[in-house]
Amino acid sequence: MKKFLCAVLVAILIFSFTACGNSVDKAGLWENAVYLEDTVLGNGEKTFTAEVEAGEEVVVFTVNTDKKTVGEALTELKLVDGEKGPYGLYVKAVNGITADYDVDKSYWAFYIGEEYATSGMDTTEITEGATYRLVYTK
Repeated sequence: MKKFLCAVLVAILIFSFTACGNSVDKAGLWENAVYLEDTVLGNGEKTFTAEVEAGEEVVVFTVNTDKKTVGEALTELKLVDGEKGPYGLYVKAVNGITADYDVDKSYWAFYIGEEYATSGMDTTEITEGATYRLVYTK
């Protein structure tokens, strides 16, 4: 009986850990998303977290890189796409999700931790272990 209870407990724990992984449905804003689950990207000595939030959903990326700035790392990994403008990188798409201010007043807000960034991601130097957030805003 003890072996049976232990086996059931182990099965419950395994299910609980696999259920804890973040995953979203490919609908609405996320229909063109490349990644729908928390993912590890890249190779390198520096590691940081990039959280992509659109609507009510969030996918977390653990990024490993040797690049100097957040923008360089995320662009190299094709997690962000945009164009250079007079104020730096203007991010138009993150994880395949496009924001177009000219069409519907949506844009990608960049946060360092919980604080709205006062610098662009292409000039923000990577801090080891930091969390950077990209939030679809409308």
